[in-house]
Amino acid sequence: MNLQQIEDITRQLLQSLPDHVTLVAAAKTRTVDEVKAAIRGGVKILGYNYVQEAEQICDEVGDGVQCHMIGHLQRNKVKRAINIFNMIETVDSLRLAQALDHQCAESGIKMPFLIEINSGREENKTGILPQEVDEFVEKVSIYKNIQLQGLMTMGPMFGDPENARPYFKVTRNAFERLAKSAITNIDLRYISMGMSNSYLIAIEEGANIVRIGTKLFGDRE
Repeated sequence: MNLQQIEDITRQLLQSLPDHVTLVAAAKTRTVDEVKAAIRGGVKILGYNYVQEAEQICDEVGDGVQCHMIGHLQRNKVKRAINIFNMIETVDSLRLAQALDHQCAESGIKMPFLIEINSGREENKTGILPQEVDEFVEKVSIYKNIQLQGLMTMGPMFGDPENARPYFKVTRNAFERLAKSAITNIDLRYISMGMSNSYLIAIEEGANIVRIGTKLFGDRE
């Protein structure tokens, strides 16, 4: 896909999304030129899976574009991550939350984050199990330098996006349950779910952040 196509497709996709839905361009392995084409098309948020790659690209695209961490964040990368990302979408353990809070305190930063939900209960994936999320939120809500703003899920990968619907429902149900709780120091706003093949189903099930890569940039080489 050439740069003009990326720009045009990005613009068309943004125009097609409901007003309440935010696009995160999943930019893993994409070149600076490809990323800049998506930005010209209207992208305001880039999503990265790795700290090192985000460090290189996010610095080059400059102000006016935010970066979200959408991959697994290792605790030994937290210090670098908080100086790159505007949101961590993938908090998946108490130890990671503790490390984020500690580093944010030292740097004078308050970092918004989402909890990653293992909605498919897959043993090979990170994330908090749906039945354990309430207890987890109680524990992370005590931290003063990070703030829970919602939930994200990957869900199992299917060829037919309709098959992902039950896992999006699980995440939305957890969000709605937490929104009715009396837990303090949380500000639930976001449900991040759905990718290139499943974002329309995700939006139907309550997503207001979608993470789209292939549809914008084409298949990875």
